[in-house]
Amino acid sequence: MTRTVVIGGGIAGLASAALLAKEGHQVTLLEAHDTLGGRAGFWEADGFRFETGPSWYLMPEVFEHFYRLMGTSAAEQLQLTRLDPGYRVFFESDSEPVDVRAERADNIRLFDTLEPGGGKKLEKYLASAKETYDMAVARFLYTSFASFKPLLVRDVLSRMGRLGRLLLQPLDKFVAGYFRDPRIRQILGYPAVFLGSSPDRTPSMYHLMSHLDLADGVLYPQGGFTRLIESIVDLAREAGVTIETGATVQAIRSGPTPAGRRAKAAVEGVTYTNAAGETVRLDADLVISAADLHHTETELVEPAKQTYPESWWRKRTSGPGAVLVLLGVSGELPKLAHHTLFFTEDWADNFDRIFGKETSVPNPASFYACLPSATDPGVAPDGASNMFLLIPVPADTGIGHGGIDGAGSATVEGIADAAIGQLAEWAGIPDLAERILVRRTIGPADFADNLNSWKGGALGPAHTLKQSAFFRGTNVSKHIDGLYYAGGTTIPGIGLPMCLISAEILLKRIRGDVSLGPLPEPRPAVLR
Repeated sequence: MTRTVVIGGGIAGLASAALLAKEGHQVTLLEAHDTLGGRAGFWEADGFRFETGPSWYLMPEVFEHFYRLMGTSAAEQLQLTRLDPGYRVFFESDSEPVDVRAERADNIRLFDTLEPGGGKKLEKYLASAKETYDMAVARFLYTSFASFKPLLVRDVLSRMGRLGRLLLQPLDKFVAGYFRDPRIRQILGYPAVFLGSSPDRTPSMYHLMSHLDLADGVLYPQGGFTRLIESIVDLAREAGVTIETGATVQAIRSGPTPAGRRAKAAVEGVTYTNAAGETVRLDADLVISAADLHHTETELVEPAKQTYPESWWRKRTSGPGAVLVLLGVSGELPKLAHHTLFFTEDWADNFDRIFGKETSVPNPASFYACLPSATDPGVAPDGASNMFLLIPVPADTGIGHGGIDGAGSATVEGIADAAIGQLAEWAGIPDLAERILVRRTIGPADFADNLNSWKGGALGPAHTLKQSAFFRGTNVSKHIDGLYYAGGTTIPGIGLPMCLISAEILLKRIRGDVSLGPLPEPRPAVLR
């Protein structure tokens, strides 16, 4: 059996471990924290259970595919609720919010109310988004780009001109070619933030994201994303994975590099500190790091064998940092949907402050509010609401740490106060601040300290042109044979579905499989 060590117990590490164990590997997963989930973490206080990471369940077919590879299904593992509205948007320049609905037909009618002829334009836009999405899934998302030969097929070659335009034209310009209404432009441009970028820096290829929320709709797993992580943990253990928490990896060990221009050193295992504080040397035939790629390469791999040394990262762009504000509030908040977005009028200035050469914290800020208690009664005590805010800020650890009950840095707490006040004013909840029962903030320095996030970013490297697809990097070390990578900081990119796909790409890479699409799913057992 192949002895395999997986570093990191986030969704990518757990999924990688589960798939490899099912493949026949002897897998040990090492997680530095006492709990599993990585960015998809949680925090409990006074009867509230807050999630501290992902909150949008998009691309449901990706989750379904992963579960089927593991011999189960999403229906068996999760109780999914379809959100309607999928999300609500408040605009600084408009007193009335806009509800994006669960059904495609309803959104076509909605766009007709926002701009003359907007419905027909949206139909055309969504047709393009679906075509691009289907092409991405079939040809680009599930490949490691270990070989480009499989891409030399008719459906890809015949679309090269269009694909080139979609890669070179930014998303905001692409949207402007369809719509003039600024509210629509913001709704269609905001998915760039999910990709760690901004509409003017993201290739228009990613307009495919609008197929997910405007046509497919938005789901929510009861029990939250904590339940999603629990289900994958259970599947990993059932497959035979040994999971050790409180295990902090100090180094990835490898042997000497043999002579020869393309020769690689062989991975030998890892050295880690266990929960008792003891130093452990664990031998392995393969090591998969699902930790932050910058941390893996610059801290765990010796300098002479780094594929992505510090000099490589100086030429890369981080996604945004974030200030998270976890709030337990007395009473209900009917003015808010499960997902609510707040867009400032001059959001180009917002993005320039976050991604420009001279960064600063936007004020007022465009931000996101999640109210899971609107859908899930288990996340708050009776008669109370559970809410968290995510305010994008520069990826800058100097902004500071968060804390409980205002104990974070002055900058982080000031950002939180401003967002609470802005939400209260825009959504018409004037007594919001007085109703707060529980408050905790999380800042960029917390992302760096707790998750080893590069620059304290909340997501990973931004999906700019030079950091997408095969430009993003590779999931295998160029200098250590047997060292691989998974997760949102490598291919295919940011988000829970992408992390599940990264686990499958990892499996294909280890197998030597250069096919483009998802792996074949096992046939269900036939009862006789």
